[in-house]
Amino acid sequence: MKTRVIVSIILLPILLLIVLGLPAIYTAILFAAMAVIAVHELMYTTKLVDNRRLITYAMLMAVAVTLWGYYGHPYIWGVLGATLFFVLLFLEMVLSHAKLPFAQVCIGVFAGMVVPFLLSSLVRIRVMEDGKYYILVAFVLAFSADSGAYFAGRFFGKHKLAPVVSPKKTIEGAIGGVISAVACMLLYGLILQLGFDKSIHYGYAALYGAIGSTVSILGDLAFSVVKRQVNIKDYGKVIPGHGGILDRFDSMTMVAPVTEVLVLLLPMLQVG
Repeated sequence: MKTRVIVSIILLPILLLIVLGLPAIYTAILFAAMAVIAVHELMYTTKLVDNRRLITYAMLMAVAVTLWGYYGHPYIWGVLGATLFFVLLFLEMVLSHAKLPFAQVCIGVFAGMVVPFLLSSLVRIRVMEDGKYYILVAFVLAFSADSGAYFAGRFFGKHKLAPVVSPKKTIEGAIGGVISAVACMLLYGLILQLGFDKSIHYGYAALYGAIGSTVSILGDLAFSVVKRQVNIKDYGKVIPGHGGILDRFDSMTMVAPVTEVLVLLLPMLQVG
């Protein structure tokens, strides 16, 4: 726990500096790198895929998907990139047909396209108008829900939420996570209003908290299922005290795209 706290204290300011203090391209580069690591964790660390070329193709695709989000996701480049990726996958199927199960190819598609697309929502949010304020919404949601669930579960947890998938999670913890996220989103809205002169729709802020914290649990549990099925404790050791990228950002795979949708449909920051 001590290592976990120390690493968080060190890395959080660096993360905030990159996503808030530097131009948006640095956010894209950061999450492209994180997506590459996540692909490697999901395919290689789990031993779900043993074809190194397939892993390499998925890692390159992760970079392309993330940068596609930064450059305004032009349709033609998306089609071209996806088509090239599938050509490489089909070619690998033909060349390695005797020892490459089709299931591994499907995992390559999920790891190379789906996971990076979900995480790259943070990049697409960052390049929006008021993106500096909205990208923090995703982090507030993920971290407040996680912290609220931890403390509520520790002090009040009695009923298991998913005893097989994640034995430590409780229904009381999940409720605490939702309450924490709603409260933190309202507080964040107040900070934006008083400190940055922003007009805030507090009803939407509370809705962000309720929905975001709920899908945060889903993302966490989904990647816990994979760990249970392959019998590993962590996806990696790239973040001391936390594990791998997918251990720390598993919930963000759901929080980020849901935040993007909420911002597009129900913008918390009001114009005028």
